[in-house]
Amino acid sequence: MIRPSMCWMVTLLLLQQAGLVAERVDPALVPSVFAPESVPAHSISNLATFVLAITAAIFVVVVSLLVCAIVRFRRRANDDGTEPAQFYGSGPIEAAWTTVPILIVLVLTLSTARVIQEVQDARKPAGALDVQVIGHQWWWEFRYPKLGIVAANELHVPERLATFLELRSADVVHSFWVPRLAGKTDLIPNRVNSMWIEPERPGLFVGQCAKYCGAQHAKMLLRVYVDTRGDFDAWVRQQQQLAERDSQVAAGRLVFERTACINCHSVRGTVGDGRFGPDLTHLMSRDTLGSGALENSPANLRAWVKTPEHFKPGVLMPAMNLDDAQLDQLVAYLTTLK
Repeated sequence: MIRPSMCWMVTLLLLQQAGLVAERVDPALVPSVFAPESVPAHSISNLATFVLAITAAIFVVVVSLLVCAIVRFRRRANDDGTEPAQFYGSGPIEAAWTTVPILIVLVLTLSTARVIQEVQDARKPAGALDVQVIGHQWWWEFRYPKLGIVAANELHVPERLATFLELRSADVVHSFWVPRLAGKTDLIPNRVNSMWIEPERPGLFVGQCAKYCGAQHAKMLLRVYVDTRGDFDAWVRQQQQLAERDSQVAAGRLVFERTACINCHSVRGTVGDGRFGPDLTHLMSRDTLGSGALENSPANLRAWVKTPEHFKPGVLMPAMNLDDAQLDQLVAYLTTLK
């Protein structure tokens, strides 16, 4: 018998696809487990399809027997009300309804165990990319230890190369999930988990934290950019550069360095070395602000710095209470961090 939760999952998937048709959203940006584009995601999708096929067959058999019983043994117009002949117990039938479920559970268990072993125990290739993923309330930190790069909320990886992710949490339990690339894996305080992806094509893949982690859990979004090898190498070179020192925005840099900004944020090449908030060295190279809360533009950046609470109620970043002149100077400086 199909569980109600599975019926809900199928229903939500159909509603999601109907919404795409109505809104003309790019299907590639829909986080669907049924459209895998990475090696581990294919294994998970195949298992899900296999399980759905078996449970669908069970559903068809059960419903068919139910319909047959309703039709064949329904009350008829010439029914005289006498009790029909009764049969108590049937060895073959009892053996069947005991053996068949055991075999089904055994097959599902072995299939699931095989996929878990295939995904979790995969050998790490010599040339694999290493990335440390740190979950914060409510944003993502990405560290590339071998490349000396620190990024936030937007993960860049090369296509057709295994990327192994080391998952940590700085506060509460989070969960890293990009459905098209891999299954979800939890980030647990004081514990290191790991997972890997191997995307098959360049493009943008979206996901989010899949574990309730506080008031702004729904806005802890995640973007994975899969680049060609050449584009990824260019991105690495750009990210390894120090922050540009533009004399025309020196006043804004002073605002950054003389206020509480440096307590939480880091800009390489300045005195700012905070670790509580995202690294801002290449802030304007990102497409979004606030872990996907809004598009990254000078106007949105100014609004975010002025009142971050407006976009993410409960956000840990305080309003800086800068006057308009200081705010304009600070934003002018931040927009040079590309």
